[in-house]
Amino acid sequence: MPQTDHDRAIALAGLLQAIQLVSDIAHRGKVNPQDFQVCIGSLIKIDAASNEDVYDGISNLRCGLRLLSEHLGNPTDMEISRYALELLVLERKLSRHPEFLKSIRADIQTTAAKLNHFPLTHDNIIASLAEIYSSTISTLAPRIMVKGEPTHLTNPGNANRIRALLLAGIRAAILWRQSGGGRLTLLFRRKALQLEAQRLLAALDK
Repeated sequence: MPQTDHDRAIALAGLLQAIQLVSDIAHRGKVNPQDFQVCIGSLIKIDAASNEDVYDGISNLRCGLRLLSEHLGNPTDMEISRYALELLVLERKLSRHPEFLKSIRADIQTTAAKLNHFPLTHDNIIASLAEIYSSTISTLAPRIMVKGEPTHLTNPGNANRIRALLLAGIRAAILWRQSGGGRLTLLFRRKALQLEAQRLLAALDK
């Protein structure tokens, strides 16, 4: 996997896009359907050739790139920042559990086979992905505590969508690590990553 600011910016954008959707469901009970499909789709592309391919192109990460530019500059939504850091920590813990990684890969492949019968964002697919998160990553400490409106959080469909999106966030965190990302990278490459996010956004607007 290439290890450039370009690749790392895409991974972080994917992470933040998934987290924003988690927040949208928790607080409003709804999400942007296209952004949601992109994040869920990233889970199925286990052996994609590049970070861009995981998301079917940079144009599908407009939301995440905008968030990345903001959060590397002057972040205002600390809830999103907290979720991002927690997912990065969880991914590092997950990397020390090869049995979980093997199980997640096998279960995602099983879920992908269901796409012959259901569309990508069908409730059955989302429920399967949510179960993968619950049976593996959710058992690691510290567990991510999603805050929002109780009415939305207690809805079973919303709970499944949140867990599936957190799994998508972990997928992005894996891409971040595979692209050479880490805590020191965020410290020393912060400005470079912000500039790359802004460059990619500007290219999309041409």
